[in-house]
Amino acid sequence: MIYADNAATTKMSGASINAMLRCMEKNWGNPSSLYGLGQRAKEALESAREQIAVCIGASSREITFTSGGSEADNQAIRSAALLGARKGKRHIISTAFEHHAVLHTLKKLEAEGFQVELLPVGALGSVTARQVEEAIREDTALVSIMYANNEIGSVLPISEIGAVCRERGVLFHTDAVQAAGHLPIDVGAQNIDMLSLSAHKFHGPKGIGALYARRGIPLANLIEGGAQERGRRAGTENVPAIAGMAAALENACAHMEENAAKVAVLRDLLIAGLSRIPHSALNGDPINRLPGSVSFCFEGIEGESLLLLLDDRGICASSGSACTSGSLDPSHVLLAIGRPHEVAHGSLRLSLCEDNTEADVDAILKAVPEVVGYLRNISPLWKDKVSGKKEFIL
Repeated sequence: MIYADNAATTKMSGASINAMLRCMEKNWGNPSSLYGLGQRAKEALESAREQIAVCIGASSREITFTSGGSEADNQAIRSAALLGARKGKRHIISTAFEHHAVLHTLKKLEAEGFQVELLPVGALGSVTARQVEEAIREDTALVSIMYANNEIGSVLPISEIGAVCRERGVLFHTDAVQAAGHLPIDVGAQNIDMLSLSAHKFHGPKGIGALYARRGIPLANLIEGGAQERGRRAGTENVPAIAGMAAALENACAHMEENAAKVAVLRDLLIAGLSRIPHSALNGDPINRLPGSVSFCFEGIEGESLLLLLDDRGICASSGSACTSGSLDPSHVLLAIGRPHEVAHGSLRLSLCEDNTEADVDAILKAVPEVVGYLRNISPLWKDKVSGKKEFIL
């Protein structure tokens, strides 16, 4: 099997598994308990909090543990909206190709009277600091822009956007779920006020994530109950998963440069090979993209059929976000960068990690052109294009 869907989830690292096992065997107490077993769990919890904080340039007291990136996004955005509303600010800026954890939260806030402005991302899938600056108003409560796009891999100019937001006195949140562990992050230097991350995107366990919120920013509770996480999130902390997340992130950051260099070489080989397929197009910025992210559209095919046939050949891939894989609608990300509906339906996302090899890339480059060719040969629409009855788009 060739696993090329690391943007959906990653295999847990040995460091993460070992950290979880140690906690489950030795630090399994409730960290809110006052006796020794509970306090040892508390020590493990706070040690993990410090590890994560160091990895992103934060203070440990600025880290709140969540169930994942979606919860962190929800809490960050709702907290900023509530804070803004208290000051008469109900305008929020984001982009048209954010993860649905952001977009759906913003949609609910619109129903509550907030005005949401989604910036266009252009053909390469990015926005500029100038766009953000021109969109900021006196009543802007929040700018929420992702660090890197989960479907097409474009990396956005977060430092520049952060500088604009700080200068204008507007809170800045970034969904860094795809970036954490893969790209350098320094929340202080980059003027990031809030940041979301999820462990299973960097070889940690599923169901655990974290929200960084700069000291002084009050977080609105999504879950009421106990006083865990300094009153920011009720519920007994999942200490083994938290320890596994911290170990995974620390390991990923320690080897980030070498892993990125290796994976980028494989990514570029894959892009070069897939680009030779007629009537295909790379999605996203060809330069400012995640080290392992490859996204293509192939005219004349359906992405679902492509994925099933690749699976038959032992290749795990996706057509976009795993969170929307059950949807028959074309990707909102691809539509946002200007791909027509017909083309957006024929998308393929391949996301590599340091475990992939050149042999994996060779196998993918053998399989994809064959499957694309097969699907086109049985397509009446493709025959119309070849015969000249219909025009090619790509």
